[in-house]
Amino acid sequence: ILAGGCFWGMEEILGKLPGVISSRVGYTGGKVEGPTYKLVSSGTSGHAEALEVVFDPAKLSYAELLGVFFRMHDPTTLNRQQNDRGTQYRSAIFYLNDEQKKVALEVKDSVERSKKWRDPIVTTIEPATEFYEAEDYHQDYLEKNPGGYSCHFLRD
Repeated sequence: ILAGGCFWGMEEILGKLPGVISSRVGYTGGKVEGPTYKLVSSGTSGHAEALEVVFDPAKLSYAELLGVFFRMHDPTTLNRQQNDRGTQYRSAIFYLNDEQKKVALEVKDSVERSKKWRDPIVTTIEPATEFYEAEDYHQDYLEKNPGGYSCHFLRD
């Protein structure tokens, strides 16, 4: 489960990677049960807009997935991605087990050491909490609404 700004753009890029079986946008990391977009967008629930990615590790490793994650958003901006501001747009990796935590820490450290980003990486690495699927109209949003807002793109 990954958070890095508006979930629409994350789904547009990560959901189409070879090896991804499915993806869905939603909310995680907060303190309210059953959050809605209205509540999360207010910044008061503590949730992040996030993407749950199910992938085939024989075709796409977790490290490769995280490598794309760190290329598609700015992991140095605290609680912000371009025009999107607030804790709901924070950069975070929500790991499901100890192996994912280990890989996430290694990838984050590698990105930090690469110096591709001038400022320090602020991405948090946290144990996954309950993931709440977002409303239907958010699923595959950019596919349904070509030209819709996105602040995500792949950087070299």
